[in-house]
Amino acid sequence: MLTLDEMVGLLKASGEPTRLRLLALLAEGDLSVKDLTAILHQSQPRISRHLKLLYESGLVERLPEGAWVYYCLTRDESKGDLIAATLRDLDLQDVMIRRDRERLEQIKQANAQQAADYFQQNAEHWDELRALHVPESAVDAAILDCLGEQPIDQLLDLGTGTGSILSLLGSRCRDGLGIDANRSMLAIARARLDGPANGHLHVQQGDILDLASLDGEYDLVTVHQVLHYLDDPSAALQEASRVLLPGGRMLVVDFAPHEHEFLRKDHAHRRLGFSHEAMRRWMDEAGLSVEIAKDLHPDELEGEGSDPSLTVTIWLATKMADAHREK
Repeated sequence: MLTLDEMVGLLKASGEPTRLRLLALLAEGDLSVKDLTAILHQSQPRISRHLKLLYESGLVERLPEGAWVYYCLTRDESKGDLIAATLRDLDLQDVMIRRDRERLEQIKQANAQQAADYFQQNAEHWDELRALHVPESAVDAAILDCLGEQPIDQLLDLGTGTGSILSLLGSRCRDGLGIDANRSMLAIARARLDGPANGHLHVQQGDILDLASLDGEYDLVTVHQVLHYLDDPSAALQEASRVLLPGGRMLVVDFAPHEHEFLRKDHAHRRLGFSHEAMRRWMDEAGLSVEIAKDLHPDELEGEGSDPSLTVTIWLATKMADAHREK
């Protein structure tokens, strides 16, 4: 519940055209100052001032990532309800709101195209590029250790790339499916998985943010070094949770927070790693309970050919039986 003074303060903070537009945009997912500047066609200092007011009022939260800062709507339930009520009756056909949403879509498409172009150019050497900063043998061993001996019936690997996870877990599952948007990646994965021993493993083109046709079929979903390419990792986790059976497990492998801006500039990374706090929050919002959060620190991986400043993290979560599922 909010006091009278709190309510008045929040209404004042949101009751300005630019700040209301910012809230409407952030309702669509996390965005950086750069993104918001491009969408609203306002200067960076002006956008930052408005975001500062929203942050100080508690309506938005800051997510620093290296030299960048992303913003998202507050996690506070009462304040979130106020934002939702404010935006519920906002006319999406209003000229400014419609233009903002169009520019947001353009930015998302541009980001997706940048990642697709990068994958297209590097598909043939993808595993080699991964080895520059991810010691595959150590990570693979840790994945197997985290999963333990529990049998896997239906495996779904999201953003399967060259099929490395399907190859790793193929002997442990009854059936396995890999989803990826890039055809060049899928061609390599199919070649990798060719042979009678892998007849139960398949890959297909698809969008990991739209898995409606796969709803509720899998007892293990893996997301291996994928989330840092996405504008909205939480949306991917929620969609992945939808296809998990109650009690099913989700395995996420990605980088811990780091400051390697060159990965954003040269390798299409949208996020510079993920903290345990952020991942647990997103998992919880997706109806998942984190059971294991394991950091593979550089000193543990010495001699594996990894970048000495990058840490890899493995999260293993279980879908709660009463988790809400949208059909």
